[in-house]
Amino acid sequence: QVQLRESGGGLVQAGGSLRLSCAASRGTFSAHNMGWFRQAPEKERRFVAAITWNGGSTLYADSVKGRFTISRDNAKNTVYLQMDSLKPEDTAVYYCAVDPLYYINILRVDQFGSWGQGTQVTVSS
Repeated sequence: QVQLRESGGGLVQAGGSLRLSCAASRGTFSAHNMGWFRQAPEKERRFVAAITWNGGSTLYADSVKGRFTISRDNAKNTVYLQMDSLKPEDTAVYYCAVDPLYYINILRVDQFGSWGQGTQVTVSS
């Protein structure tokens, strides 16, 4: 079973950049699709980005498309979220998640789970 730990959040001004990391331990990281979700205060957790097990396909929420880039390094058991041109509305706790199935070539956003503890991203205007 994969265990996830997010890092890299912080405070940044609008227009700035951050790179989030999600380190996985246990399980077979390279076989799983991975994703990022976020939850703003008093809002539900929402999908941000996802990537297939081999990095061959990605999917982004419309709100971040063109600004965020998800990537992974299977040798390091780590998935990243590069966030550029940050906006105040990006402020949220960001969570890493995993699709429990192996080697699936579809990004099943509704099936991701096993959340990490999250990392806070705050974008000031």
